[in-house]
Amino acid sequence: MTIGAEREVTPNADAAIFEPQSLTTPAGLDARATLARRRRIALTLNVGTWFLLVAIAALTLAQGGLTVLSAAMVLCFALGAPWPILGFWNAAIGLWQLHGGAWRAKPANAALLAAGKIPTPLTVNTAVLMTLRNEDPARALLRLKIIKESLDRTADGARFSYFVLSDSDQPDIVAKEESLVAAWRADDSDRERIVYRRRPSNTAFKAGNIRDFAERWGSQYEVMLPLDADSLMTGEAIVGLVRIMQHYPRIGILQSLVVGTPSSSAFARIFQFGMRLGMRTYTMGQAWWVGDCGPFWGHNALLRIKPYVDHCRLEDLIGGTQILSHDQVEAVLMRKAGYEVRVLPVETGSYEDNPPDLLEFMSRDNRWCQGNLQYLRLVGLPGLKPVSRFQLFWAILMFIGVPAWTLFAGLLPLMLVHAQNLPDFSWYTAEVLYVVVLLMHLAPKLAGVADAVLTPGEVNRFGGPARFSLSAVIEIVFSLLVGSITTVRTSIFMMALLVKRPISWNSQKRDGKGLSWPAATAALWPQLLFGLSLCAALFAISPVALLWSLPLTAGYVLAVPFAVVTASPAVGRFLRRRGICGIPEDFAPSPEIRAIEVGH
Repeated sequence: MTIGAEREVTPNADAAIFEPQSLTTPAGLDARATLARRRRIALTLNVGTWFLLVAIAALTLAQGGLTVLSAAMVLCFALGAPWPILGFWNAAIGLWQLHGGAWRAKPANAALLAAGKIPTPLTVNTAVLMTLRNEDPARALLRLKIIKESLDRTADGARFSYFVLSDSDQPDIVAKEESLVAAWRADDSDRERIVYRRRPSNTAFKAGNIRDFAERWGSQYEVMLPLDADSLMTGEAIVGLVRIMQHYPRIGILQSLVVGTPSSSAFARIFQFGMRLGMRTYTMGQAWWVGDCGPFWGHNALLRIKPYVDHCRLEDLIGGTQILSHDQVEAVLMRKAGYEVRVLPVETGSYEDNPPDLLEFMSRDNRWCQGNLQYLRLVGLPGLKPVSRFQLFWAILMFIGVPAWTLFAGLLPLMLVHAQNLPDFSWYTAEVLYVVVLLMHLAPKLAGVADAVLTPGEVNRFGGPARFSLSAVIEIVFSLLVGSITTVRTSIFMMALLVKRPISWNSQKRDGKGLSWPAATAALWPQLLFGLSLCAALFAISPVALLWSLPLTAGYVLAVPFAVVTASPAVGRFLRRRGICGIPEDFAPSPEIRAIEVGH
């Protein structure tokens, strides 16, 4: 196989190119003083809000004297509150950045987007990697072929090579992978730039698969683009991101927003409608203060290979234990090495499939939970940037807060009994606090709705005002139900981890085929039992309190029918025919999206 050589940089040239002024971040995109000021503002807003809400919760719940019960509930509130608080402030800052007029700041996003649009020829070689493990080969390779065809339509297609990196161990799937790649190579004039490699073992999981590529072929490329089996990107989006990496050689990881592909699954449609709305404002606000220490989502992102090989090795970081959620660890190590990690908070043409049903969604969530909790042993790594250390801590806290809210709900009936015995209990304060936290939880979605309404023509891209309004209401109810259902599942899973019962990371279900009532009941009976017990207790104590609790407790009782209905292919077809919870690509699909639909 003939592949172009990597651009060489001499040590002196490296110093000249890569050493920006000390007053800026490594790529020169932000003034350090400006980022420091933004981070102080974000810290003050979040910590101040947390202290205020926890203080109000403590004063409210501890009326009549601090008890073991009230102390436990305040602790649960304190552990669960950071997630909605940060979501609120990120969304608020993001909405300000998008629609604040003359008062908006000028973050690095504009410079990055401008660099991506400069029509200069690419001088760097990029390896496009698709990692597979017992996936449907035809489904995955269709996406990689579409990506290649899209890149070939650009002026820089010859700068890209394609690697199918298999860790599959099922003989029938391996045989099909080999056959399909061989047929692809035989039909493509660029067959020398299409490579299939299968490892005999799944050592270090996906991270090990990518590192094996980087150490074997990485010297022939400057940049790599890892893809999952459900990834899809337009050639224009990829070339734009590579141009940015070429223009800013001190960016180590770069990605844009990854959005869902159009789906006939009701669950996936509603979920990705909400993600499409909420992610832009949330990520815009996050990028404003995170800056050069951004997150990494593990796929549909460009990585600079040499610093990745030199500085992002995961082996032995936690005593020989395999790191499961490798992406954020690689991000903090890349930033530690002096390279920026950037997220473009805009949709550029980067797609993925979302889980087709509730059970698959919860399985994915549990995999992330298991991986993120490993970060407890990594937060103290020497040499990390403070914001990078926070990224690891935050990934832990987002799951630790889940059982805290579950326990809070479980203790609620006892607190109601206690409060009813206090003649001067401040019910009004408790109700206001509840509404405030609920609205903070929904803030990214509400900010996304506001962003769409304030952006000329954006609501029409979602099918028009009527469809958009109905879809937004459906998605908010959907998110509340999913949130309560998953808290129980995640809490049970975390307790299982404490007794050394981890899960294995296998291939994921990509296409929705429905859920039977027995299957849903077998998986979700704990939610149903918890919900019936909790709601019965609340009703016996105070029917009014039960009504107030429904945004958070209805999901427990409705878990089984919710899972069955949202997994139903018939319901999914109904929503798709009427354009409900549709995303812009449903109404104006790109050539790449159309090619997927034809290929299926």
